[in-house]
Order: sequence, then structure tokens, then C-alpha cells
Amino acid sequence: MTPLTRFSSQGFFCMVQPDTFTTQANNFMTINIGILGANGRMGRVLIEATRQDEASTLQLALVRETSSLIGVDVGELAGIGAVGILACPFSDAQTDDVDVMIDFTLPDALSSNLTWCVDHKLPVVIGTTGLNQHQKQAIADAAQTIPVLCSANMSIGVNLLFNLARQAARVMGQHSDIEIWEAHHRFKKDAPSGTAVALGEVIAEQLGRNLSECAVYGREGDTGERDANTIGFATIRAGDIVGEHTVLFADIGERLELTHKASSRMTFASGAVKAAKWLAAQKVGLYDMQDALGLNSIQLLDRV
Repeated sequence: MTPLTRFSSQGFFCMVQPDTFTTQANNFMTINIGILGANGRMGRVLIEATRQDEASTLQLALVRETSSLIGVDVGELAGIGAVGILACPFSDAQTDDVDVMIDFTLPDALSSNLTWCVDHKLPVVIGTTGLNQHQKQAIADAAQTIPVLCSANMSIGVNLLFNLARQAARVMGQHSDIEIWEAHHRFKKDAPSGTAVALGEVIAEQLGRNLSECAVYGREGDTGERDANTIGFATIRAGDIVGEHTVLFADIGERLELTHKASSRMTFASGAVKAAKWLAAQKVGLYDMQDALGLNSIQLLDRV
């Protein structure tokens, strides 16, 4: 494909491959989607998202073997009316017509969910956050057998933020203080958010740093002067905030703030459905949302 000039600013030009979704996913037939943890907060939004997307069909909705919701129409769970798909346990799952699974469950369920997907040879989109190294390795291992797309955030805007943060780090990072703060609803269990950590990793990689060595998670008391090589994190948990992330590059005399705010979980669910449609056509391997959006092909060119 021929790269396209997408935008320019202050003499910098970005070259990007044509949108992956428009060149590939939109050419697909309808994709049959299964949802792991269909009774969860994101599971219910995913049910609605599959109904809103004309190129996808909800085919399977899985819940725990002990769930009291087994046999309930999942459309009723999602508040959109009956859709003809009943919540079922893994032991009763019929997968012949399923093309791809989506998993937004808790980290503790990841291993068994991955094993099930591998056993049934089903590609899986993973939006679970708060993963430890063992769980990340389990994802990498599964990707040796099936296509796996794992991303800390399925929002298209947030994934563009990753790319913009990388560019800002390249231009300003070596002489700026870098801080990341995020806000989410009171029910979120992990902190900082997976998205905030992913932003830190993107920036640290661009600067040749190791995030595990340069991250500072909160400050209190006499901390002394700020270490110029650190990347700071701050977390807010309050009310029903869906998700907000800001990356700050602050120098003497100026600062750059890159901010994304989500007002609905449907943003993440719609992105996950788009990712699932893309992943269903991919070969075995490990992917992220940047791959699905074609953002990994964006290149920041030298000043002209």
C-alpha cells in the first residue's frame, strides 16, 4: 500500500498506511462474536455493541459455571431487550459458528479463558487490565497457537494518544518533566490503570528508559527535588468517571498536555468489536490495538 500524508504541524509530517479497518475489516462478511464474562459491566456493554455493529453478530455469551444467570437472555442483562442468545457456562458452549472471542473479565480468570480459547482454536481479543508478568506470559504463549489481540485500552482515541505521546517524547522528552495522571470510577480495582502504565511504557521505550526503574507512583512528604529521569503517576478514583488520561511534558517556560476523556464504556466496547473483526482474519500471533488501527505504521519524519 502507498503511505498517505495524514497531517502536519510545525514542520513535522506524519506518513501512515491507509486505515486498516477500512481496507480490510470492512470487506469482511458478518463476524460471529462470543463474549467471555457476558454478565460483567463491560460484558453487558459488549452485548449492546455487537447489536449496534452491522458487520457483527453475537453468537455466544459465556458466564461462570456457578452463575445464577445461566439461561437468561443476555439482551435482557444488557437492557436492550431479548436477543435470542442465552447466558451459558463453558461446559455447554457451542462454538462451531463462533469466529472470535472477546474477554474483558478479571485477571484471575485469564488463564482458564485462554486455555479454553486455545483448546477451541478461537482467536481472542483481550481487554483485561491489571495483568502480572505471569499472565502476560500466558498471553504470549497462547499467541503461539491462536491469534491474540491484547490492549490496555480499545478506544481509538486512546490509541492515537499512545502514538502522540511517543512523538512528544521523541521531541520533548529528554528535557521535560513527564507526568501521567488518570481518573476512573470508584469500582476500578487496579491502579494505576493499564492505559496509564501503557502510556508510561511507550514514553520510556522512546527515551531508552526502563519504566520499572524510572516510574514514581505517587509522592508524599519530603521527596526532595524531582529526578529528571523519572516518569510520575497519579491516580484518582471517584464516582462514575468512565476514564480520563493526561500526559504532561513540562519544561521551564512551557508545557504540553495530551488528554483523552471517555464519556461512555461504549467507546471501549465498539473498539473491541472492531478489533475482533480485524483479528478474525489474522494469522496466529500476538497483536495490539495499534496493529488493528494501522497506527504502528505512522512515522514521524524529520523537519523539512
